[in-house]
Amino acid sequence: MNIKEKILKVATYSQELGLDLRREEDRFKWFLASVLFAKRISSQIAKRTFKEFEREGIVTPESILEAGWDKLVEVLDSGGYVRYDFSTASNLLEIVSSLKEKYGSLESLHTQAKDSEDLVKRLLEFRGVGPTGVNIFLRELRGIWEKAKPMVSPIAKKVASKLGLKEEEAEYPDVESSLVRIGLEFCKDGKCSICPVREGCYQANIT
Repeated sequence: MNIKEKILKVATYSQELGLDLRREEDRFKWFLASVLFAKRISSQIAKRTFKEFEREGIVTPESILEAGWDKLVEVLDSGGYVRYDFSTASNLLEIVSSLKEKYGSLESLHTQAKDSEDLVKRLLEFRGVGPTGVNIFLRELRGIWEKAKPMVSPIAKKVASKLGLKEEEAEYPDVESSLVRIGLEFCKDGKCSICPVREGCYQANIT
């Protein structure tokens, strides 16, 4: 098994959440999850909170609006998302209202975007959605949305370099997302001994 095959065996966050991004409804769910992941909060809390949204059936634009601010705060708190509960609830309501008013749906937003740069620009116009959230969302849509071609994240570039990959190889569908996960969950905390791609990493083999 070559290093790229080993990388692809590391599940992306959307895969771990059980989402199939070829499905329109799951692409919105991933957008919701990306908003949660983008805050300075642990991935475990973000995943747990997303699962609470799923459990409550609040995973569509309509259900978010119907839930209202108080219910959103309650769901965020139940997932442990207490540090950003108030602001995230407000942002979600504003994002969804704006999305429906201006585009109707995420799919329509993508269709109306002129190119990949315009797609990023349109997503950044939503309240509380910054470059980190947009990158999290779009990198897992490479190969699915035609215009999903975000810049490769610095974390992915760093891990790719350690593994002897060229930067353009990090742009293959799912590769960047897996590289980011490796960087955040193994490299960042020095967990080289249990890293799934340890054998291909020059840094792990010299420490």
